[in-house]
Order: sequence, then structure tokens, then C-alpha cells
Amino acid sequence: MFSRSSKYAIKGVLYLALHASVENKIQAKDLSAPINAPAPYIAKLLQELARHNMVSSVKGPHGGFYLDEVNLQMNIMQIIEIIDGEDKFRSCLLSLEQCNSENPCPLHNLVGDQKLGVIHNLENTTIKELVADVKQGNSILPL
Repeated sequence: MFSRSSKYAIKGVLYLALHASVENKIQAKDLSAPINAPAPYIAKLLQELARHNMVSSVKGPHGGFYLDEVNLQMNIMQIIEIIDGEDKFRSCLLSLEQCNSENPCPLHNLVGDQKLGVIHNLENTTIKELVADVKQGNSILPL
């Protein structure tokens, strides 16, 4: 359901939220192994997220990426929309341009409500909430 890019971006953001801070920034090359993503690829994703203020970054020899309190309040859907575009996740599962509730594709009514529920949950779950779940042992993030 998620693109590889979105998966890498979400894992990268969660890793930063758990392990980085303004005092302890993490460079993209050091994030590559823990989230199992190619270094140039994760660097590009993080730069795009930084351009949209989803993550914070500092350039230079002591630079890197981290999340501040504002970043932690962002929701998960924002990451997906920045990486994949606003329409990709909301588009037809069969990629039919004319698919909608008035003119549904064969899968539309089968998964439409569940898809809307997933979108709602992603829009209403912050990075901070997911990190709290990991810290409390309610979910895992093997990093």
C-alpha cells in the first residue's frame, strides 16, 4: 500500500525522532544501515522532507537531521504526501482516472471505506504518537 520511498521516509523520520536531537544530529549516511535504505536515496528523501519542514536539518561538518517539537506534531500522511504526492495514496487502486464514488472501479466499493479509514488514521496520527508507542513497547521498530 505504501511506496518504497514512503516506507523509507517514515522509517527515517521515526528513527530520527527516537535517536536524534538538536544536540545529536544524524547524517543521512548514518541513517542508511539502521533503516536498511541506500544512503543516497535516504539523503534525497530527507532533503525533500526538510524542504517541507517535516524534519529539521543543519548543514556543515557538525550538521545532520533531527526533529524538533514542531516536526513531532506533523502527521504521518504529510510524509506520504510529500514523498509520493497528494493524489497517489488517494487514487484508484487500479489507477483508473475516471474512478470515483459515482463511477466506481471493480475494487472501489470493496476497499473504499477501509481506504478512507486508513487515510483518516494517517491524518490523525502524529510522529510523536508513534514514537510514544515504540517507547512504551506497544509497537516495535527494529532499528
